[in-house]
Formats: sequence, C-alpha cells, structure tokens
Amino acid sequence: MTGTDAGLLAPTWAGTPVAGETDDEAWLRAMVDVEAALARAQARLGVVPDSAARAISAVSAEQLDVVELAVASRGAANPVVAFVPALMKLVPAEVAEYVHRGSTSQDILDSATMLVVQRVRSLLLADLRRCADALARLAAEHRTTLIAGRTLTQHAVPTTFGLKAAGWLSLVLDSIDRLEALVLPAELAGAAGTLAAYVEYGRLAGVDAGVPLVAPFAEELGLAEPVAPWHTLRTPIVDVGNVVQFVAGALGKIGIDVQVLSRTEIGEVAEPAADGRGASSAMPQKRNPVLATLIVTAARQVPAQVSVLAASMVAEDERPGGAWHAEWQPLRESLRLVGGAAFTAAELLEGLEVFPDRMAANLALSGGGIVSERLNVALAPVLGKAVAKKVLGEASREASATGKSLREVLAGKIEAELPLDDLLDPAHYIGDAPALVDRVLRRYRG
Repeated sequence: MTGTDAGLLAPTWAGTPVAGETDDEAWLRAMVDVEAALARAQARLGVVPDSAARAISAVSAEQLDVVELAVASRGAANPVVAFVPALMKLVPAEVAEYVHRGSTSQDILDSATMLVVQRVRSLLLADLRRCADALARLAAEHRTTLIAGRTLTQHAVPTTFGLKAAGWLSLVLDSIDRLEALVLPAELAGAAGTLAAYVEYGRLAGVDAGVPLVAPFAEELGLAEPVAPWHTLRTPIVDVGNVVQFVAGALGKIGIDVQVLSRTEIGEVAEPAADGRGASSAMPQKRNPVLATLIVTAARQVPAQVSVLAASMVAEDERPGGAWHAEWQPLRESLRLVGGAAFTAAELLEGLEVFPDRMAANLALSGGGIVSERLNVALAPVLGKAVAKKVLGEASREASATGKSLREVLAGKIEAELPLDDLLDPAHYIGDAPALVDRVLRRYRG
C-alpha cells in the first residue's frame, strides 16, 4: 500500500499549479525528457541513428509506473537505475541499446532537476508579475494615504500606505530580477566527470562525442551549457536554493505585514473575502487572514530546507554517497512552498482591501505623539535639543496619563509662539514618502 502526497499537511502548495510541476510524475516526465534530449543530441553528432532518437523521444512518462519505480529505487538509492531498464522496455528492441548511451544516473537526474526548476520558475515569474502589478496599483492609489509607521511594535512617525506597498513592490521586483538571472545548466559528465563513456561511444561511430556533445544536449533541453561537470560542484543547486529562499522571505514580509495590519484592533487592511475563507472550526465570528498565513508558513519553512542544500555542497570525491541524495526532497519542498506562496500572494494582493479611515483613526491614537520627532526639531532652537526632548517626553507621558491631547499639554508648558496645529498635523510630516513611491514605480514601469 502507498499513500498520496497531495499536500494534506502542506496547504500552501496543495491544489496550486506548482503541485503538478513538482510531484513524482513531474520528475519522471523530466527524466524522460532528458533521456530523449540525450538521444537527439547524440543523433545530431551521428552517435545514434535518427530513428532511435525518434523512438526514444516518442515515449511518454505516463507509460511508466511511478509507484513501482519509487519502490525499486531503494535498490540503488536513486530512481534512475530502475528507470532506465523500464524505459528500454518501452522502445523497440533494436532501439533499446541506444537508451542512456554513455550516461550515468546523476547526469539524468541533475538535468531533470534543472528542467523542473525551469518549469517552476515560469510559474513563479508569472505570479510575481501579478503581485507587482497589484502592488504598483496600491502604491500609486495610496501614495499619500496616511498610516502610522511602526517600529518595535509601537507608533513611530507617520508614513503612507503607498510607501509600504512600494516597499513590498521593491521586494517583488528584486525577486523577479534574481529569478531571471538564475543560470540553470544541464549536467553531462559521465561516471566520474570525464565524459569517458560518451567519448568511447563516439569513437565507435567515428565522431568526437565528448565535449562536443555538451552544447547540443543543453540546447535540446533549453538549459544553459555547463563549462565543467558539476556532480560535486553544487553551485547550480545552491544558487536555486538561495533565490528560492529570497523569494520566500520577500513574500513572507508581505504576508506578516498583512497579518499585523488585519488584526481586529488595527483593522487597516483585510484579505479578499471568499466563501469559507478564514473560517474557524470553533468560533463563527472569525475571519482569519489565511492567505497571509499560508505565505508566512512557506517563509518560515524554506530556510530550513535550503540549509540542507548548502550542507550538501560538502560532497566528497567525484560522486558523493549521501550529499547528492540529500538534496532531492528539500529542493522539491522548497520549490513547492515558494510556488504556492507566490500563487497565494497574487490572489491576496489583487484583492487586498484597504481602509484609509481606520488608518487615520489609528494615527490619532497618540493624540499627536506620533509627530514628536518633528516637534523636537522645532523646539530645539528655542529650548535646546536636550531640554526639548525632555519636555516632550514629560508632555507625552502627561497626555497619556490624563487623556489630554499633546497640543493641550504643550500649550501650557511652552511660552514661545509656535504653530502647534501645523506641527502636530501628521500629513505635514511624511518626509519624501511620495517621492520614494515614485522612485519604486519608475523602476516597476521600466
């Protein structure tokens, strides 16, 4: 009996497009694609007949039993050893000898992994661009919408919701840049990284099919051509992990901000509503920020998964026993999590509800205290910087204790004529927030 890995305990990616690009069947499809690409590349050099390459390319992964292969993979500690003879049975007998010609398990699985990553990257980029579009709209619309800036959980100085959205947008654009710059190379090295068997099969056909095979193989897969074998030089895998971790963290920052701003006592934003979304099994009144929760869940898990990829760089000899094998599941789960988070973030941001009136009400909670920094600047020439800070501290504590506004308290403490109404207006103390929004929007439009 075998179970189903449908994501029961991983709702971040369950049912999202990335699930279908990272399941066992997806990896098996990629392995079939790699074997077909190898045969076509070898046919281009004359190592195998064109007819053999066509026959191998005609095989579909659906013809293979993924559960049977998974169980059989225990025998060799990797799935390719059982996969190759199963694939050979699906081609005409006279073609079987051309399957996997000169290759080794790691060439197939590493190249298949890069194919899977490439396919997941396409999904990620599409969803992140949706996020960017939504955030650009929010940043422009709320360019001057006042909101309390918060540091160490407390009100700090006024800012704008547009600048907060622009900050989120900047993270998303950084994520897109990193994904687009990611180099995904094919792997073709042979048993110990010398291409020896590929060379030997080429000699049988009277051609040079070692290094000259690498470029057409990579081209057939649509992957980058590697300069050197990377069986134990795991830069490509760690690069993928680092970018995935960055994207997860960027989306996690957005998710956790939405969680905070949607707290009952804050109520400045809300997730888009949908039937059954945010429901509690016990409390009928609840509307939990579940989309943000799914995103934060991914951001908290991915670093741990990626740490395994970093540890696997320490790979001995020309083929490691255990380091390579340890990468597979953590890499897959990282791709699943970040893919699910990006899909979820697009839905969240496209429907995010924003409540400027609530932002204004929260901004007024300190009775003007949120602009104390500005008052300190204004009072410093009159009282001296140190005295001004002391007076403002005392005034803020008195206002808080008595329920009076900061303006009332200051009017009784300061003899100098100051435009207190202007100084205490949060709208007059947002610095260059709108200009900063514009800078990020120019980057987005560019």
